[in-house]
Amino acid sequence: MRPSTPAALLAALVLAVPVAASAAPATAAAASAPAAPVAHRDVRWAPADSATIHPGVQMFTKGAQCTANFVFTDAASRVYVGYAAHCAGTGTQSDTNGCRTGSRPLGTPVRFATGATAAGGGTTVGRGTLVYSSWTAMRRAGTTNANACDFNDLALVRVDADDVAKVNPSVPFWGGPVALAKSDPEAGAQVFSWGQSSLRPTTVLSPRTGVVLARGGGGWSHEVYTATPGIPGDSGSGFLDADGRALGTLSTIAIAPVAGANGVGDLARELAFARDRSGLDGLRLVPGTEAFSPVP
Repeated sequence: MRPSTPAALLAALVLAVPVAASAAPATAAAASAPAAPVAHRDVRWAPADSATIHPGVQMFTKGAQCTANFVFTDAASRVYVGYAAHCAGTGTQSDTNGCRTGSRPLGTPVRFATGATAAGGGTTVGRGTLVYSSWTAMRRAGTTNANACDFNDLALVRVDADDVAKVNPSVPFWGGPVALAKSDPEAGAQVFSWGQSSLRPTTVLSPRTGVVLARGGGGWSHEVYTATPGIPGDSGSGFLDADGRALGTLSTIAIAPVAGANGVGDLARELAFARDRSGLDGLRLVPGTEAFSPVP
């Protein structure tokens, strides 16, 4: 998770959680070269209770750990999992401007995992390839909108063909999303999220509830407060609004004016930008197979 950039919000935490170099991750299958992604005309989602790739799964990019937000498909029925663009960034914790900060190249391999902690990389449950980064797309497009540069923070990883059968689009604990949130939430509106930072020894604190504090970044971001704030490793995780719609992606953390508040990128804006710049025809959010329930 990267620090928030407005002057009132002080830089506090690193971009993502690095895995100890000496800790070799376990794997759920024999090591092999990732299969080339192919089109999937008829995607059949794994049952939610047995799927290993889903919103909230841990994602590793060159050792940096983040959390998946939602599942997406395109006109060719290829399957993508989203996280924050800064999870594939190459800058320092103070490099938060996506229009100026370097990123890993498209084609970079990404590992899906579960059970990773500060001591080890967990169990590999699948693999994918970075195919879109808003940071890379903005630099290529010559974007100059300051709010977009600071808050457009979405990347997409295409799931390898052999692992598509392991995917379910439902958010753990809460269910949903039921659709994409299209209207800005009012201050005080309730939100729901699931994070899986490797800095937490268990997932007991993964489900989080909170409220929207304010709209920021010209509509590109929402300041959100949760009783258990998102921490490094939660970066990229999804937020649902009070109706179970996909609201945004966890991007930043602040220590002032509200300690522990998080900056959540507006998914509707981020996805609209991706549709224009990713080259992925028909890109869309996939609703969860499990009903949304704010009271599990």
